[in-house]
Amino acid sequence: MNQNAEPSVVNDAVRGQFIPRVWGLITPYWRSEERAWAWTLLVAVIALSLVSVGISVWINHWYKDFYNALEKKDGAAFWSLIGYFGIIAAVGIVGAVYRLYLTQMLTIRWRRWLTEKHFARWLEHKNYYQLEQGGYTDNPDQRISEDLNSFTDNTLTLGLGLIRTLVSLVSFSVILWGVSGSIDVFGITIPGYMFWCALLYAAVGSWLAHLIGRRLIGLSNQQQRFEADLRFAMVRVRENAESIALYNGEPNEHERLSTRFDRVWKNFWTQMKVTKRLTFFTAGYSQIAIIFPFVVAAPRYFAGKIELGELMQINSAFSNVQENFSWFIDAYVTLAAWRATCDRLLSFRQAMTDNEQRAPAIDVQHQGEALKIDELSLDLADGRPLLHDANLQVEAGDRVMLSGRSGSGKSTLLRAMGGLWPQGGGAIRLPEERALFLPQKPYLPIGTLRDALSYPQPGDSYDTERYEQVLRSCRLEHLISKLDEVNHWQRLLSGGEQQRLAFARALLYRPRWLYMDEATSAMDEEDEAMMYQALIDQLPGLSIVSVGHRSSLARFHPRHVRIEAGQLMAQ
Repeated sequence: MNQNAEPSVVNDAVRGQFIPRVWGLITPYWRSEERAWAWTLLVAVIALSLVSVGISVWINHWYKDFYNALEKKDGAAFWSLIGYFGIIAAVGIVGAVYRLYLTQMLTIRWRRWLTEKHFARWLEHKNYYQLEQGGYTDNPDQRISEDLNSFTDNTLTLGLGLIRTLVSLVSFSVILWGVSGSIDVFGITIPGYMFWCALLYAAVGSWLAHLIGRRLIGLSNQQQRFEADLRFAMVRVRENAESIALYNGEPNEHERLSTRFDRVWKNFWTQMKVTKRLTFFTAGYSQIAIIFPFVVAAPRYFAGKIELGELMQINSAFSNVQENFSWFIDAYVTLAAWRATCDRLLSFRQAMTDNEQRAPAIDVQHQGEALKIDELSLDLADGRPLLHDANLQVEAGDRVMLSGRSGSGKSTLLRAMGGLWPQGGGAIRLPEERALFLPQKPYLPIGTLRDALSYPQPGDSYDTERYEQVLRSCRLEHLISKLDEVNHWQRLLSGGEQQRLAFARALLYRPRWLYMDEATSAMDEEDEAMMYQALIDQLPGLSIVSVGHRSSLARFHPRHVRIEAGQLMAQ
């Protein structure tokens, strides 16, 4: 997998239709089976957001009366207004708490729905396999886990924030227009001049903020990818700890990890510099905004046209209007992170779409009672041919051994039978009967030993007596007491034990066709013979197609086919 770059065609497709594609990512949840809950929570959160705007307007009017009481030294009015503020504050606190609580509830429900949908799609059409093989996208685990979390959280935060901002802007613009009066400039009377000052101040600030901080979108995207690459490299060390330790490969791994972290460090350092410049601007912008309304309104105050309370009301209204106009500045970092998250999710979804729409080069279908390979060609990713115009027929009950030089295409042929190989041509007809593939390195899920044995079926598919029987047949009696133990079995068991456990899985599953890719490579010849004999004895009529090198396997396979010069040659 290419961990450092994505195909430009995917990114270009995403960039070219960003808004429609993001809309297509946002809207399905609101039309889903959870739409009643979703809309109820959304309406409640919007209502509470409007309540918070109302509280702000309420406090703005309170400012006028409160500062007028201070100016007039009216003690009775002062204490009355203090009590009045307590009521406003109580309503505001309750509204803020439940707005946050319901927003979090909506966020986690939306994330759960999106995550389940992406789990299902990632696992369909072999997307999880093909995307890794082709290097179409990096770190799908991060896309589903972290990016979906960030997407739902930031989308709601930004969307609700924008709604609240627009309502607040309208409300305080009306107030500001009414209290700011007019001003004469070069003989021209400008009504509501404080409103226009706030608009101009915010417009210039937003434009400058975008110029300074626009690089953060790309840097945020890269940072997430580099962080995920580093985690992936560390997981690789954990998964292969024994091999690394035996090779004394610590210096090599240290260099690899340091190289990955160096990308994280350098990108973060660049982010820091851009953020520093943006913070210099936004901090200065915010500080100037504190005194700017006083400076602009001071002439009317000193001329005696407005009282202190009205001046403070103007300041509060101006600050709210300016803050609402400046929403883009305040949310710029969040917007940059949201855009980067959307780009990653959209490129991930585009890669899955491309894989799903890609017509299979090899026609693989389940049909009839025999295995038929017709005019089959297999190519490597670089175009180098492995097989060409190959033909083979395996009847039910046959046991066929496939051999050939290393790299001749034996394992690739089994992958093509499993529908996993995209390069080539021709047709494969697999029998319609129950089948199972045993790869060289069996997959053992983390969980109970029952789960590992019965995979891909649930762990409760068979009774305990049956589990114990197949473990004894495969010389794994020492694991019987651990049937209900939860463990990481691929780390706990040796290679030979893992392969014998895979044979036990086959005995449980009782397929009619078994495809094996060097499934006994980690066993000695005695264990190998016992495993094959157990299959033959306990699964009469079983059809077997085995890839192997050992001459000891020949006695279990009446037919022997060798891959030679790109052809399937009967021996």
